[in-house]
Amino acid sequence: MNKIPLSLYDNLTERIFSLHKDDQPAFERLALEVFKLQYENNKVYKDFTDALAINADKVNALSKIPFLPISFFKTHKVVTEIIESKSPVSFSSSGTTQTGTSYHYINDIRLYERSFMQCFKLFFSNPSDYCVLALLPSYLEKTGSSLVYMAQKLINESKHPQSGFYLNDYSTLIQTINTLKQQKQKTLLLGVSYALLDLADMNISLTDNFIVMETGGMKGRRQEMLKEELHAILKEKFRTDTIYSEYGMTELLSQGYSLQNGLFQTLPWMRILIRDTNDPFSFLPQNKTGGINVIDLANINSCSFIATQDLGKLHPDSSFELMGRFDNSDIRGCNLLVE
Repeated sequence: MNKIPLSLYDNLTERIFSLHKDDQPAFERLALEVFKLQYENNKVYKDFTDALAINADKVNALSKIPFLPISFFKTHKVVTEIIESKSPVSFSSSGTTQTGTSYHYINDIRLYERSFMQCFKLFFSNPSDYCVLALLPSYLEKTGSSLVYMAQKLINESKHPQSGFYLNDYSTLIQTINTLKQQKQKTLLLGVSYALLDLADMNISLTDNFIVMETGGMKGRRQEMLKEELHAILKEKFRTDTIYSEYGMTELLSQGYSLQNGLFQTLPWMRILIRDTNDPFSFLPQNKTGGINVIDLANINSCSFIATQDLGKLHPDSSFELMGRFDNSDIRGCNLLVE
């Protein structure tokens, strides 16, 4: 495996983060370039591609790129060795003993920081416009959470004195919310699903200056429910018209956001494809439900082409909808590589 010069790496990352949403040809060219780099410099991905009997030289379209099952992040060290480590970090999922823990190894943390900062500005404006209240108790109880890392950076960038993590301190959080309501301060309330439900049960209403964003996850604290049901409860109890959602995971460095109607929008360096649940190597047209495959070009340190365990459908405007998760814990194709 041959590492590339730092100047070429910096040029590649600059082109990735300079993509425009409507420039599909540029995205496809870059995706194919990243595929070649990762095939040549990521042993796990190369072995997976070879096991599928795919000739990498003939991969000339997005639909021909093999997508690595997301469970490989639990069983393998998925790393693309194209540069020397600059500021290495590893993130880990909040997996249970039943599902196992995923690890995402990143040689250059700047990629993640640039991805989520540009994402936040694209969807919401500058973090300095907000007070950021993070209600992420289950994530703070473990180390290595990419969500906590992002929230901490947003808190720092907001520079608001009341921005911060509130863990299980609901009384202080409610006092802070009431103060921010009086001040009409733009506020982002970012929380894991069960913690937002706990807060909502305390009869606290919100005003128009609040954005409530759920990041998913009952973490065994409450019964799982459909996102539509969750949002309906939160809207009623918070007395707000809209609940936002984040689509992100340990294995990705980019996020999608749902700002209304449960439809997620992605970043210019991110694409969603829907695979056939009966044939994981073929793709479905728009408005058909199947498995969600994600292209995240920010993942150049690991793997940019991931087959998730989520079900969804793609809409004509390139937004996508979450429909649930696979019942089985493994995606067909995972057994091609067993350590």
